[in-house]
Amino acid sequence: MFVPRLEKFIGIEVYATSLLGIDGVIRYFAEDFVVEEVLVDGSKAKLNHCKGQVLSSSPIKNRYLLCVLVKRGWDTFLALKAIAAQLGISTRRIQIAGIKDAKAVTAQHITIEGVSAEEIPKIHVNDLKIQPVGYFHSKISSYYLLGNHFHIAIRTISHPKSVIRKRVTKTIEELEKIGGVPNFFGHQRFGTIRPITHSVGKAMVQGDFRKAAMLFLAKPSPHEHPDSRQAREQLQKAQDFKQALKNFPKKLHYERLMLRHLTKKPDDFIGAFRRLPIKLRQLFPQAYQAFLFNKFLSKRIQEGISLNRAEVGDYVVNVERSGMPMMRMHRIASTETVTETNSAIQAGKMRLAIPLIGFKQQPSKGVQGEIEKQILQEEGISPENFKIEAMPEISARGELRTAITPLNNFLLEETSADSANPSKRKVKVSFMLHRGSYATIVLREIMKPRNPIKAGF
Repeated sequence: MFVPRLEKFIGIEVYATSLLGIDGVIRYFAEDFVVEEVLVDGSKAKLNHCKGQVLSSSPIKNRYLLCVLVKRGWDTFLALKAIAAQLGISTRRIQIAGIKDAKAVTAQHITIEGVSAEEIPKIHVNDLKIQPVGYFHSKISSYYLLGNHFHIAIRTISHPKSVIRKRVTKTIEELEKIGGVPNFFGHQRFGTIRPITHSVGKAMVQGDFRKAAMLFLAKPSPHEHPDSRQAREQLQKAQDFKQALKNFPKKLHYERLMLRHLTKKPDDFIGAFRRLPIKLRQLFPQAYQAFLFNKFLSKRIQEGISLNRAEVGDYVVNVERSGMPMMRMHRIASTETVTETNSAIQAGKMRLAIPLIGFKQQPSKGVQGEIEKQILQEEGISPENFKIEAMPEISARGELRTAITPLNNFLLEETSADSANPSKRKVKVSFMLHRGSYATIVLREIMKPRNPIKAGF
């Protein structure tokens, strides 16, 4: 089956399902992609979160104000920056459990340190709403996050309603047979318009910071704004950092930070990267880990090896009652334990896992291990390369990630005429995924888009 070149470039080389897709477009409107965060205790952040009394009357003992943040079309970090500015506080005093899509309407929990519920009405920012829920004893983090509930409309579909319903239903049945959705890292992990994050990360892991910098600064994309593309092309051709600083649009904030440094120290590429926030720098090698994981998982599927059954040499992890994997509770299936392990997988007590390669995380053993070693050889990379001596703070230890993720509460809500596109149809679906898993990976199986960018990915 045809897989778009863009997806192959980020390591997603296969589909797990065999049915034809329904095509269509997501995120036609921001309201077509709704995300509601779910915490481990079952609390859901809802778009229409009811106003009510703050639960605790003791903000002194519980110094973190828990709120629901609803945003439309906002990058998560820019939204937090805007809220902090309105409150006159540092963004470090606002915490989140997870990053949410920018091209969407999202509801999530945040905690604000040392702020009372009475101060929240001071915040007036377009397309942001904040509702206090209660005072909390600690700041929120991913530890409290179970996952996200998605409500998604797919528009501009040409097929009849009966074909749409059949293809969606059969695709979901196929996914359920394999135990869930392949746990690929989604398109936004790499950048859809300009998917270079993992390429920059590979150069860093290889210790070539000049190459990494020139990829980040000067690698153009046909899909970005013409002004940005032209500025990158000129830098690539002239290698003139001073002229580039004049040419680069103001919106390319991070690139301009690096260029300012390079105009003064044109050979100090490590210093230029250190002008970027630490979390952004760490994102590059992490994206390369994600690319390798996608390649490992793609090859396993291509080889016809089960995602819901362990082979000798596979990593497996325990699963909590909530369905969340316990990544630290892992083992390697051996000849002696593989039968028992597969019984536990079928009972939902364990799950197959694949490495995110790092300097502390070695490849699998057995057949899966051979797949991983072959890909690492082709890439010219070893786990030890992720210990980046020139910039230790971005070194990546590595960990495990499950090969599949459960698809919870999937519902085909509606198939109807698309009011925004006469003669076309739309379908509404909803489902819940655990944290760290991507809705776009479910949607690509349903839609099988030939052009992910035009399709809204």
